[in-house]
Amino acid sequence: MEDARIVNGVNVTGLFNTIEAIKGNPAIAEFKFRATNKWINGTHCRATVRDFYGALKEDDSRPPVDYDMDEPPVLLGNNAGRNPVEYLLVALSGCLTTTLVAHASARGIEMQAVRSRYEGDIDLRGFLGISEDVPVGYKSVRVYFEIDADVSKEQKEEMVRMAQKYSPVFNTLTRSVPVSVHLDKESL
Repeated sequence: MEDARIVNGVNVTGLFNTIEAIKGNPAIAEFKFRATNKWINGTHCRATVRDFYGALKEDDSRPPVDYDMDEPPVLLGNNAGRNPVEYLLVALSGCLTTTLVAHASARGIEMQAVRSRYEGDIDLRGFLGISEDVPVGYKSVRVYFEIDADVSKEQKEEMVRMAQKYSPVFNTLTRSVPVSVHLDKESL
């Protein structure tokens, strides 16, 4: 059994072994993540993440985690959680950072720190149905990375490009992805 090569806390040996296993059996790469949501009151709701399907099996090894969502009082909420569009920025931040670190680690680039900040602009006239000319949702999102590593500026810029190229959340947001919404027949 070979010793695991760890870079930035990432098991690079395991990463490359996983890549080879998927090359041999692409079905291993098929994952299905899930969440449920329950309205609580007003603008407050709670999402729960429990299990998922991946690597050819159901996985319920993690305890469930709840995510409370609400609006600030200025948006008629009670601050019982962050609003959903903030969670979207959180998801983007986690995915871009994880992707950046994993790909840098695979290349043997050791980092001392990675920090990033995220800003998104929304005009509520779209959400409120005041103007059909205003998009519902973010008009733009900006991401700023700081990378503390003993590499050139060009290598840092390449890491940021790799994060964008391979981040599932970034790519889901930046390309048109079919989303179907239905009334659950079991609830009828």
